[in-house]
Amino acid sequence: MADITTRLGWRHLRSSPTAHVRYHRRGRLVHDGPGLSFWFRALTASLSEVPVDDRELAVAFHARTSDFQDIGVQATVTYRIHDPATAATRLDFAIDPDTGAWRGAPLEQIATLLTESAQQHALDALARTTLASALADGVATVRERVGSGLAAEPRLPATGIEVVAVRVVAIRPEPEVERALRTPAREQIQQEADRATYERRAVAVERERTIAENELASKIELARREEQLVEQNGTNARRRAEENAAADAVLAQAEASRTVRLAHAEAEATERTGASRAEAQAAWLRVHADAGPAILHALAVTRLAENLPRIDSLTLSPDVLTGLLTRLGTATPGAPGTGDGPVVGARP
Repeated sequence: MADITTRLGWRHLRSSPTAHVRYHRRGRLVHDGPGLSFWFRALTASLSEVPVDDRELAVAFHARTSDFQDIGVQATVTYRIHDPATAATRLDFAIDPDTGAWRGAPLEQIATLLTESAQQHALDALARTTLASALADGVATVRERVGSGLAAEPRLPATGIEVVAVRVVAIRPEPEVERALRTPAREQIQQEADRATYERRAVAVERERTIAENELASKIELARREEQLVEQNGTNARRRAEENAAADAVLAQAEASRTVRLAHAEAEATERTGASRAEAQAAWLRVHADAGPAILHALAVTRLAENLPRIDSLTLSPDVLTGLLTRLGTATPGAPGTGDGPVVGARP
């Protein structure tokens, strides 16, 4: 939209470089071109503004295939006005000299023209194809058909409109049909997934079997080695018992020999000791046989004194001393402890 300002009853218009402005004054063309800036009087001016930039037009419509399936088409048409003078004479691009806004809706007219033309060519192309072909190759087919159809449309050049490009965004069936069409692909994908899962499980089972076989082989080898170990331990224990028995036999034989030698030595020592004692006893008896009674009494008293316990003090009462002296005085001659003379150690 052009920028219009008012100064002292005059109007000033300033347009953008993408807008082609045509200024007629009293039916005569005064200014014609893009990006203009000029003064004018509103009562004598006739202004029109034609956009010359590329514009995008979204087109969406429904079509029916040869097998009577409803599909939706989404496309985009890029166009521009290459002849502003022709477009200004065919369409109402006049602007208000006070506000700079279009008096009509020229772009809506262009959109309707392009949408109906594109829809007509797309319907013609899709009506001869099946749903499967339309979904598989319909995008390229519709794009080429719409592009060539719009290029050959006689009304567009007569209006000064040029189609730059046509893009088909999507061709989609109804939701129920789309879900039904997706089912085989999903089933196939699921089958591939199941097959991959089964293969993975088979590989896992094979690996588990290999691991179990390895574990079993390891257990068998371990049992065999344990058997060898038990046999070796039994052999070692038997050899150890035999060695211990042999050692015990040697020790017993040595101990028996030592005991025999000790018995012989003790018997010989006992025999010699007995002989010595017998000789000593015989000599002692011979000495006593030759000794007199007084000597024997003295030896007996001495032996008795040696065997008596220790006496720290001795108390003799007159009765005991009198009886003892009486016994000593009345001893008969020739009795043990007496002699021809007086009693030894006794006083009259």
